[in-house]
Amino acid sequence: MQEVNLTLTQTFFLAAQEGTYSAAARRLNISYQSVANHIRRLEQRVGEKLVVAKRGAKSISLTPRGTSLYRLLEPEFDAMLARLGSMIDKERPVIRIGMPQAIFFYLLAPVLTAFRQLHPNVEIVGYERDVSLPELIYSGTLDVCLSERYFGNTVMSQRVICHYRPALVCPAGWPLPANEAAVPKWALGRPLITYEPGQMLRNMALEYLSVDNEQPRVVVSTSTSASAKRCVDEGLGFALLPAWCIEETDDRIQCAALTNTPKIPIYFGEAAYLRSNPYVQSLYKLCLEVLAKSVEERGNRCKPLKARKPAASRKRAAS
Repeated sequence: MQEVNLTLTQTFFLAAQEGTYSAAARRLNISYQSVANHIRRLEQRVGEKLVVAKRGAKSISLTPRGTSLYRLLEPEFDAMLARLGSMIDKERPVIRIGMPQAIFFYLLAPVLTAFRQLHPNVEIVGYERDVSLPELIYSGTLDVCLSERYFGNTVMSQRVICHYRPALVCPAGWPLPANEAAVPKWALGRPLITYEPGQMLRNMALEYLSVDNEQPRVVVSTSTSASAKRCVDEGLGFALLPAWCIEETDDRIQCAALTNTPKIPIYFGEAAYLRSNPYVQSLYKLCLEVLAKSVEERGNRCKPLKARKPAASRKRAAS
């Protein structure tokens, strides 16, 4: 196996990406002739022509072999370069992880505690966001992400670590529905607190609560579970929220587990080239063990709605 020359490969990649030697030279802060020399040396190593650069032409074109090589590099090369730059800039190893704010706030602390015990010299950098996670991994800004979305991105591999079901959360003084089947009709006419338009949990809640194409009235939309729960705590309405965001000290709200709502997965995703990284693998295993356990234990704080007895049974009990 031939040794890979990163400098030559980077020069070819940028020239192919930019479409000109001049633009690649500016990005690398080297001369036009140096770019041409790097390309020629890489072609000698590969044994085939990669780039066609006609004299006097402003742009270049790739040969079939050059196109094949660029497509092979394109999904991950930028992210790899950014990762290498980060490793060079810092003496300590760093894992950069992105996730929705609620997952970080309610679930991640026990995972980080266990990770720190195993790897005290590794720094964890957290990014609390739910959108653009694949783009951030592609650009090299993130190494790992936790998300309820499956992105289907070739740059990032994703694995399910656990599932949960949303729970019904409402102010403590409200009467609860008699049973799960009664929840949608119970919700009609009551103010709904939910997520901002486009979020998966909002779409799921509106579909679950609809009755004959009629939906509850949305009074507040927010981007995080913590904000939605805060609105419920103030008595502004009810919500369907992850049961694991309910705290034992939340005495102004009540929650009920719902067993007929769709299961929501939580995915662990990482840059594909980091899948064998020992720190990433350690973090993944801890998420499987610790985070999944937290989701289950915290979710058990919400008890299922009790089924209402049939009318005949209630009459017999009364007599």
